[in-house]
Amino acid sequence: MPENFKDRISTYQARVDACLDQALPPASQLPTRLHEAMRYAVFNGGKRVRPLLVYAAGECLGVDPNLLDAPAVAIELIHAFSLVHDDLPAMDDDDLRRGKPTVHIKYDEATAILAADALQPLAFSVLANIEGASANGKNALVKLVADACGSIGMTGGQSIDLAAEGQTLTAEELEHMYSLKTGALIHAAIVSPCLFREDDDDSVTATLDAFGHAVGIAFQIKDDILDVEGETHVIGKPSGSDEKLGKATYPGQFGIEASRARCDELLQSALADLGPFGQSAAPLEWLARYIVERGQ
Repeated sequence: MPENFKDRISTYQARVDACLDQALPPASQLPTRLHEAMRYAVFNGGKRVRPLLVYAAGECLGVDPNLLDAPAVAIELIHAFSLVHDDLPAMDDDDLRRGKPTVHIKYDEATAILAADALQPLAFSVLANIEGASANGKNALVKLVADACGSIGMTGGQSIDLAAEGQTLTAEELEHMYSLKTGALIHAAIVSPCLFREDDDDSVTATLDAFGHAVGIAFQIKDDILDVEGETHVIGKPSGSDEKLGKATYPGQFGIEASRARCDELLQSALADLGPFGQSAAPLEWLARYIVERGQ
């Protein structure tokens, strides 16, 4: 096995793509337009950062990758569902996602809503059918992902985000919103392998919990920076869209330099959290640096 996690990324990306292909209904199956839209939403050039975090945390803990395929797939399906909804006219009204027409532009608004609605329950179907996992383990995974995408997680964060348009938030309020809107699903990806461990050392879960919290907030701050500084052909969507919508963002309220400094502070905190794991945490360290340093 190559020492650098970067050398294993393409293997893991191909692995989760194959699992996603198997989980999704074929485009030829009725209703064909809906299934085509679901596949379009999932296979549109994403880097699979959340599944990579699942596999990296699994490496750190020595968990069998065969057990990690289901949470990796489920969390990516939830992520894809959220992006379809985020892009809708009632939300961010975006025409591009990863350099391609968004689902409601490629198909139509009703089909996009239905495709997203179908991706979410499919994720839980995948979790309910993990081979080799105990009933308690499956139940814990379902709860972890449900909490991450519900009103106390991603959906709640999106609600706060919409309500905050045109408003001024404190740094604490912004980071709370980020921890839900973006961080909750990232946190779930990082913590999910803990549910397959044979020992019951709560300190391991607590350590990855803290790491996931810091990385999740840093991820969104970095996204906000890229929205200001990135070019459309690089970030895959129109730059400056946050400012046009009056979004409450870290760069918009505290400036680019303060945003970069906070990102770096969160990265250092996250890396410090990994200290007890030693060299086995190298994959998570690599991904944390990638999340904060991407686009530079």
